[in-house]
Order: sequence, then C-alpha cells, then structure tokens
Amino acid sequence: MYIHKEGRKLILGLLAVVLVIYAAMIFFVDHWTFFHFLFITILLVFWVLVSLFFRIPRRIFTSSEQQLIAPADGTVVAIEETLEKEYIKGECLQISIFMNGTDVHVNRYPCDGIVEYTKFHRGNYFVASYPKSSVLNEHHSTGLLLADGQRILIRQVAGTMARRIVCYARQGEQVRQNQEMGFIKFGSRVDIFVPKHFLINVEVQDIVRNAISPVCTILPPPEVDAPQPQTAEQ
Repeated sequence: MYIHKEGRKLILGLLAVVLVIYAAMIFFVDHWTFFHFLFITILLVFWVLVSLFFRIPRRIFTSSEQQLIAPADGTVVAIEETLEKEYIKGECLQISIFMNGTDVHVNRYPCDGIVEYTKFHRGNYFVASYPKSSVLNEHHSTGLLLADGQRILIRQVAGTMARRIVCYARQGEQVRQNQEMGFIKFGSRVDIFVPKHFLINVEVQDIVRNAISPVCTILPPPEVDAPQPQTAEQ
C-alpha cells in the first residue's frame, strides 16, 4: 500500500499541525488531564483516517479486452436506460457506482481507448446517491472511443463532501485499461454510460473494486438489417 500523490501534501500539512499543537501543549500545559490526552488522541485518529482515505492498496489487476472493469471502488446504486446528451448523444445504459468514505477513491479507465472528449462542469453538491446528481452536481465527463468504433462515457460526480474532482484525461490521448484516470477527494460517485447492447455483469447493491471487478461485457454493434427492395406491386 502507498499514499496517492493527491493526498501527500495534505497529509504532511495535517501532521505538521498536529505536531505543533502537541508541542504547544507540552510547553504550556503543566499537568495533563484525561481531556488533554483525549484531545491529542482525537487529532491523531483524525490524521490516520485522512491518510487512509488516500491509500492505494496493491492489487492484481483484471485485464480483459472483452470487458469493462470497474473504474471505482464502491456500491452499484443504479443500472438503468437513459438518454445521454453530452457525448454519446443517444440512448444507452448507465451504471452508477457510489463511493463512501472508506472506499479507495482513485478512478481508473475501464478499458483501452482514445480520449475523444473531456469536459469539467460546475454544479451543485447534492448527495451523490441522488438520481439527478449525475447532471446537477459538479462533474467531469470523459468520453472514450473504443478500437471497434463504439463509445463510452465515464462521469466523475462530486457529492456533499467530495468537492474536488481530479481528472488526468487529455483529449487525443491513448489510454490503457486500469490506467489512472483521476481521483475524487472525500467520497462521491462514478457513472459509466455504455451502448444498450452491452451485457451488464453486475446488479444493484453489488460491491465492486476498481481495476478488479468486471461491470459489463463489450459486444459488437448489432447488425442493422438492410432495407428490402420494393417491387412494382408494392
């Protein structure tokens, strides 16, 4: 396990604050009571919890050209058909993964592809599990063009506590499955929008892990029946 780069400055800064407070208490407090020990213990526990939030555990990644791997840790809170107007611009399937405070909060690309679209949207900070938070909350959208010409959209959504979305996507960049895509600080949600014919491998309330859990299977585009020529009688 190691600490993600997005949290190192914050963790060191908090540690410095805790140490300064501890040093000041040693210097100014002649007789420590239970409440002094309790106060410094609470500060240390808070520092440990913040540090754990930015942890990145060592994992054996799942690699598959036929599957989309979960871009985030968390609980699947929604699987539904929707009209995606920003990038796919059509009907598709939406899979929503809600991350709570104890989950690992790095986000990864679910498959290989080319970053064809990336855009940050300002918005509100409703509870991330709220169905409309995907479009009403502050979010960052990343559109991927797959090798077979199909498109998917990954949307990082801010929540009540998570007010800092980091996205490393750059338009035109070739990315790899399980490569780091970004980070959402202090819990939130990630939505994946995929073509309707993809096979969903998860159910609502399933627990998934980024870079490990397959969420759906990539299927080729359905064949469109060619129009039948009309005869003179028709």
